Amino acid sequence: MKQYPTPAIRLFDVVVASIALVVFAPVLLLAAIGIRVSSPGPILFRAQRVGKLGHLFEMYKFRTMHVRRETGPVISARKDRRVFAVGALLRALKIDELPQFVNILRGDMCIAGPRPEDPAIVRDIYTAEARETLSVPPGLLSPGSIYYYTHLESLLDIDDPVAIYSKQVLPLKIALDRVYIREAGLLYNIRLMARTAGMIVSRACGKTRFPDPPELAQAESWGFLPNGIEQGVAATKLKDGSF
Repeated sequence: MKQYPTPAIRLFDVVVASIALVVFAPVLLLAAIGIRVSSPGPILFRAQRVGKLGHLFEMYKFRTMHVRRETGPVISARKDRRVFAVGALLRALKIDELPQFVNILRGDMCIAGPRPEDPAIVRDIYTAEARETLSVPPGLLSPGSIYYYTHLESLLDIDDPVAIYSKQVLPLKIALDRVYIREAGLLYNIRLMARTAGMIVSRACGKTRFPDPPELAQAESWGFLPNGIEQGVAATKLKDGSF
């Protein structure tokens, strides 16, 4: 694809990330205090992730798990016992992801782009099609991350979240993010930001059912969906393990 991010998108990302860090400063402070009083250990969690063209970088997140329990699967279930109460709230509102605006300023990430994965998942699970998502910088949000938050996250309330994530959830996320790669642009990124903000607010207000994203139909028409999955039935097939 053409050079990505373009200079205009990079400028937009830097401006948005800078403003966000100022606007959300009180939230960042409250989150840091909540973590400090809730669980001994560092405030930030530095996770190694795979970026553009396989480049490794440290992705910043607010720590949401007890330090003594952070060993375990690289994919956490929604009700993972390692997560402390304040951490669960930060996860639910996506506040734990706000430190990644620093990654955006550093150039490790963009506002929009495929979510970065753990090196072990990329090494052991990524297919040639999945590696296409490494052709652009990872992002704070993407069609795949929105669909995961609205439809797929609840599927990880199981004993082996890594297996379900790798075999069933990840292929759908990648399918939608491959659509993003082909449609990436400044206006599309702004729409994704608006959709993400609306989704977070809706979830905070108690909404639990969301329509399928438009990228799902595109992924189906372009043959990106896993075998046996069609638009409108993806989540159903995931729940009954039929692919």
